[in-house]
Amino acid sequence: MSLPTPLTGVVPPVCTPLTPEREVDVRSLLRLVDHLVEGGAHGLFVLGSTSEAAFLTDRQRRQVVEAVVAHIGGQLPVLAGAIDMTTPRVLDHVAAVTAAGAEAVVVTAPFYARTHRAEIVHHYRRIAAAGEVPVIAYDIPVAVHTKLPADLVLGLAADQVLAGIKDSSGDLGAFREIVTGARTHPGFSVLTGSELLVDAALALGADGAVPGLANVDPHGYVRLYRMCRAGDWEGARAEQERLCALFGMVAVGDPARMGGSSSALGAFKAALHLRGIIDCPVTAEPQVPLSGEETEKVCKFLAAAGLL
Repeated sequence: MSLPTPLTGVVPPVCTPLTPEREVDVRSLLRLVDHLVEGGAHGLFVLGSTSEAAFLTDRQRRQVVEAVVAHIGGQLPVLAGAIDMTTPRVLDHVAAVTAAGAEAVVVTAPFYARTHRAEIVHHYRRIAAAGEVPVIAYDIPVAVHTKLPADLVLGLAADQVLAGIKDSSGDLGAFREIVTGARTHPGFSVLTGSELLVDAALALGADGAVPGLANVDPHGYVRLYRMCRAGDWEGARAEQERLCALFGMVAVGDPARMGGSSSALGAFKAALHLRGIIDCPVTAEPQVPLSGEETEKVCKFLAAAGLL
């Protein structure tokens, strides 16, 4: 399957289930993929932040892509993160995930050192020139400490370096600027990575969404997308508000003993375990696991949303 241009709809960033020994649980991963397909997902994004890509070894990253691509059998496009600190390391990941069958790569700005605009442009141009699959920019300043400027993104879109953007910046004003500018670049995909602003992003003209919470409730996000596309904004607002309430689960972890990533990813995996989709809710090291009491709070969020 080739990547649709533009890519539209709900494209969940797929969680990576792990065994108690923290190896990739392929059986659970494929059950999760089936859950997302049955929920109406329009594509799959593996090896993103919700996939815990930064915590996986290179061997595990390739294992995830190979398993998902083989299982999905061309039913949906599969995008893979090629996320690392420097251009040479990203190029190695691009080669690995494309060899494993990914139909597009999702790439952040380089990180670790503070990065100049010229270096970001060079980074994306180098990756696009080296590969044979579309490159989608991943704007996630909370992780890489660099916000991709709208004019930089649109300039690379005009030069056909970038095929799209997944915007997880939370900056709705900058997102609007990209959506507006992308109208002159047919085929460029503008996707929001926010769980909480999907209805607003689609109202602005976004092509779709990549919400981590869609692992837990793909049906809800697909329903929301369809309502927006049908112009049922009242129904969409109600569905978005239900999903916003469900998203509250990401804060169940005690901030005195764990970071936000441990809490959010732990909650997603606990929810998937409680719903019988994955066998084990463990997260990758050094993330801190949820306690029994915190997991019970996740259970209450699921019940309130009608998912148990």
